[in-house]
Amino acid sequence: MVISGAGLPAAKASMVQYHAPHPWQLSPTEAIQLQKQLATQVICNDQFRQVNYVAGVDVGFENSNQITRAAVVVLSYPELELVEYAIARRPTEFPYIPGLLSFREIPSVLDALNKIKQTPDLLLCDGQGIAHPRRLGIATHLGIICDLPSIGVGKSRLLGRHETVPENKGEWTALLDHNETIGAVLRTRVGVKPLYISSGHKICLESAIKYVMTCVTRYKLPETTRWAHRLASGPEL
Repeated sequence: MVISGAGLPAAKASMVQYHAPHPWQLSPTEAIQLQKQLATQVICNDQFRQVNYVAGVDVGFENSNQITRAAVVVLSYPELELVEYAIARRPTEFPYIPGLLSFREIPSVLDALNKIKQTPDLLLCDGQGIAHPRRLGIATHLGIICDLPSIGVGKSRLLGRHETVPENKGEWTALLDHNETIGAVLRTRVGVKPLYISSGHKICLESAIKYVMTCVTRYKLPETTRWAHRLASGPEL
């Protein structure tokens, strides 16, 4: 499905380009070692130009977790109008192991990205970026594979500590692992629990916070991952 917004640039004919640098059928020990290797490639400063399209990425499961269902939604930026979306399903092959969820989820995400015609300038992923024990959450892992700027937008904390977040919308406090800042605990809406934002790849934390907040409307989640969550977990449009 492709929806053209008024006055938006025409979507490109090319698909998202990516190259998976490794096999997915790994043991947990092998996956951990690979995470440590990939973490050396992470870039946590801005390496992008104008952002015209943002994408939300989320993953759900069907049939008692036997089927992985990934959704990618592309929105125009800053209008946040729907441009296109894709859903992909494949059998779940990697076990549920905290800290290794990207190995379980990314194969289906790549299938969904392969259906997208408009390459996004920025990926907002439901999950962690570098706010991860080995600094390689799904947003970081996916960003490296696709060579795209990416942001982790977590609904819960994987690790780290933080002070109380002020109640005003847009306020945040640093998420720390020992003395290292690994993310931000961001209040996107007054009176609701904050989100855990972290750099994924090719973007700094301050820019990640900025783009998350400019994608927030009247809901807790930014429109990118809100759309993606709806499609990954609920009925298709």
